[in-house]
Amino acid sequence: MIDCHSSDAYTRGIEYLRVMQGFVLDPAMVDVMETLPDAPALSRPRSDGAERPPLWGDRTIICTWIGENIHVVNEALRCCLEACHECFYPQMRPDTRIFAVPLAQTFGLDGLCNISITPITILIDAGRVTPENWLSIVAHEYVHAYLGSPGHGKDFAAVLSHLCLGLGLETPPEQMDATSLRSWPPYPSISDPLAFWRGVT
Repeated sequence: MIDCHSSDAYTRGIEYLRVMQGFVLDPAMVDVMETLPDAPALSRPRSDGAERPPLWGDRTIICTWIGENIHVVNEALRCCLEACHECFYPQMRPDTRIFAVPLAQTFGLDGLCNISITPITILIDAGRVTPENWLSIVAHEYVHAYLGSPGHGKDFAAVLSHLCLGLGLETPPEQMDATSLRSWPPYPSISDPLAFWRGVT
């Protein structure tokens, strides 16, 4: 469990994100902490000249929302993790924990599984996919935890197929290559992932 004692929601959010930075290979992978200004960002023009919404938003709003709501999001992800565990005998289940965290868009990740720490830690950017698709991304990262490997080879495909069958998710086609397996099970991504962390979705 993450223990953030402050009574101030913003401070709890900051403390939570700092803890999350310790679970990734590069602290910059946890968005908000260094990239967000403390004031609302200005709209940035697109390449076609049109205006688009602020890219990052306001750190204070996001960290406060995290401080107030992260326990609910993490509980939903833990339910997804438990559903994955139920597809395997107890002795086969990896020692795994899971947390929601905004991941920097520059890394292009919806989730990650850090197999180099104990317990294995799965981090999910809950803002990059809709809640009804959280199970799909958790299932993908769970396979990495189960295998203790970052690869997407034949073993990955076999375990993922078993897990998808157990969870009622679409199974990967036979002979699917590693590149395609990187994004399986399929789900649509959200164009403004930080909207979730601002509490506007």
